[in-house]
Amino acid sequence: MSLFKSFRDGIGFDTLLIGFALLYLLAFAGLPLIYNVIISFQQVDVFSLGTLFHSAAGWDNYLSIFRDPLANMVFWNTIIFTVGSVAFQFTIGFAFALFFHQKFPGATWFRGLFLAAWVMPGLVVGVLWNWLLSGDFGVINHVLLTTGLISEPIFWRSDIDVALYSVILANIWYGMPFNMILLSVGLAAIPDDLYEAAELDGATAWQKFWTITLPMMRATIGAVLALGTIFTLQQFDLFAAITSGGPAGSSTVAQYWSWQLSFREFDFGRGAVISVMMIIVVLAVSLVYVRSTRAETRL
Repeated sequence: MSLFKSFRDGIGFDTLLIGFALLYLLAFAGLPLIYNVIISFQQVDVFSLGTLFHSAAGWDNYLSIFRDPLANMVFWNTIIFTVGSVAFQFTIGFAFALFFHQKFPGATWFRGLFLAAWVMPGLVVGVLWNWLLSGDFGVINHVLLTTGLISEPIFWRSDIDVALYSVILANIWYGMPFNMILLSVGLAAIPDDLYEAAELDGATAWQKFWTITLPMMRATIGAVLALGTIFTLQQFDLFAAITSGGPAGSSTVAQYWSWQLSFREFDFGRGAVISVMMIIVVLAVSLVYVRSTRAETRL
């Protein structure tokens, strides 16, 4: 009876909610993560996946991944895809955030319209860009040919030299609105008094941006770059819908290679190895995000 009364009065109810949340994370995040690490040291295929115990492989799975001829290409593809996507998502998103931060009719409405692209499912975005990038009847080739920028169609999805960049282009379009919204929030938190004082001192627009906007948004910028990196490293749908990792592995990145090893070649041990390495990278980037949010809180 006293236990019921304590919950009725709200005492201990918050602890109960936290306990359920921890159990949920343990069941749906912690245990799969631990299992993934375990099978990365085992020989697991489609025939032994359902068994409780598997043959030990030790570090052979890890050594096998590094010795694979595709590993070097996948490594550089992942770097190019991540850096290219995050850099342009941030730069274009920052430019739009600065633009919509100006006071003009419809600014808020147009900013919300941009966000509609980000809330779309990734597979839908991939199918959309699959059509836009079509070599024969794609809209992008049609515009480039009409304006005279190219003399013949570019086969974005099947050309070994441009396949990866076609997915980067789609991912920039997909992730840019998210960057814009977060940066817009950071801009809105800067007091107008600072800009007014700078104007009285005769500061130019560039000087105000360099001496006020950037320093005041340092924590926000760090958080946006960290989140953008994490989301980009998790991107799978666009590759599945646009290039399927081809041609000849030219657009295969680490997250897609892990899926290919696990669900096409049914080599779950080697697929888990790549997942473990990706988790380590994401955790490192997450530390940057946590530090940025703490710095922002102190400000």
